[in-house]
Amino acid sequence: MAAPTYVPGHGLLTGRAAVVTAGAGAGIGGATVRRFLEEGARVVIGDAHARRTKEAVAALAAEFGAARVDGVRCDVTDESEVAALFDLAERSHGGLDIVVNNAGLGGTAALTEMTDEEWHRVVDTTLTGTFRCTRAALRRLRATGGQGVVVNNASVLGWRAQAGQAHYAAAKAGVMALTRCAALEAAPHGIRVNAVAPSLALHPHLAKVTSAEVLDELTAREAFGRPAEPWEIANVIVFLASGYSSYMTGETVSVSSRHP
Repeated sequence: MAAPTYVPGHGLLTGRAAVVTAGAGAGIGGATVRRFLEEGARVVIGDAHARRTKEAVAALAAEFGAARVDGVRCDVTDESEVAALFDLAERSHGGLDIVVNNAGLGGTAALTEMTDEEWHRVVDTTLTGTFRCTRAALRRLRATGGQGVVVNNASVLGWRAQAGQAHYAAAKAGVMALTRCAALEAAPHGIRVNAVAPSLALHPHLAKVTSAEVLDELTAREAFGRPAEPWEIANVIVFLASGYSSYMTGETVSVSSRHP
């Protein structure tokens, strides 16, 4: 089944200021940055790749205007770089309305062969990195009077088992639990915290690190018989960041056509 026609922007995020981590690549983060800009938001990109961040900011600034997009290198395992990212958002846009925690790290290793380093590397980026950025977001949103939205990128592997993915699945399940707990703590301040859980969104990096055989097997499990386009996941993130989801918090939305 062919992917649907790309959906144009409708101004759903006009005037909002957003931070998107791991937002300079060709995957879900990059698609989210573009969709946010198309919906009228101002965006600060954080990404662990400094050159890629600079190039992404330059390209998007040429298209959407330099006043609407900025970026800085941000490794979410480094608390000082997380702070610098949020500082830039406040300097560039005078405040903050939306945070998308997209940064994550995968890998494949059988549990009996997995090293402590492999486990900690995935968990520190995917789960603890989301914690660091959520903590920074809630502190700053509360200090400026509350309101605002946090959207975390989880995964269907937080619910479903897949061999070789114990570290990644555990981290993503943790992101779901973190989302629920953060939502309860943030609700009295008018701040919403939700998550998306994609199944298979195909992009160049995934194709580079995953064998064709595995991708074919995963694709065969999808009800539509194809992977999601990254922008299809980004559309749901736009929904969660917008006023259309104003009574949703603590939820993890499956963005998937996958069957058991």
